[in-house]
Amino acid sequence: MNGPTPDGDLPRLPPAYRLVALDSVGSTNDEARRLAAEGAEDGTLVWAREQSGGRGRRGRGWASPRGNLYLSLVLRPQCSLAEAAQLGFVAALGVGDAIGSVAPPLIEVTYKWPNDVLVNGRKAAGILLESQGTAGADCDWLVLGLGVNVASYPEDAEFPATSLRFEGCPAEVTEAALLGAFGKHFLTWVNRWLEEGFAPIRRGWLNHAQGLGEEIRVRLAREELSGTFKDLDESGALVLGRDGGGERRVTAGEVYIP
Repeated sequence: MNGPTPDGDLPRLPPAYRLVALDSVGSTNDEARRLAAEGAEDGTLVWAREQSGGRGRRGRGWASPRGNLYLSLVLRPQCSLAEAAQLGFVAALGVGDAIGSVAPPLIEVTYKWPNDVLVNGRKAAGILLESQGTAGADCDWLVLGLGVNVASYPEDAEFPATSLRFEGCPAEVTEAALLGAFGKHFLTWVNRWLEEGFAPIRRGWLNHAQGLGEEIRVRLAREELSGTFKDLDESGALVLGRDGGGERRVTAGEVYIP
């Protein structure tokens, strides 16, 4: 473990991880990207109690007060950039299982394409992937950023949010405890991905997919689509059923579920 150690409890992580624990940082993803560029090992995990410049997808700000979980994990998968993007679904399953392991009964955990984790229909966690590599060649490194609302949540978010505490998780479910649970469950899923490919990840994700079979809207960079969320294809793209019986595969966009 390197860097200034946060006050309080520390997570219990499997030996596959190398923890960099910080009290405060601008962005755990920026710090992990810097370490990756300097040659940090696979499994290097940057964890901070708070972020002053946290961000989500498309550069959106991510409110980062103390009490929530903020981490970024350096990974070096020996695969293409396109295949490495599947690790977002792997991470979602790890987060879902981690929440399920500490949450009270009757809490429903679902996944919203492409990289949100919902608790009782409201966003509790978001995943951000940033990678470096050359098209057609293997991924050099991938930084997997994760934010989980443990103690608090933003009330003015575009998509309704919640926190684990609001949904009934007890006070002993700290960010450190959740990080330990995530480390264990993510490792289980990533090993399965390495051994069996994307198929079991796809099945596990679809079993708890938010909006599957329902009418949704998908906002792309230059247009907005509507249709039925029919499936997740073998690469992780969303399969959108259109009026007239056609289909469209979407690889990047924002999903809105009425």
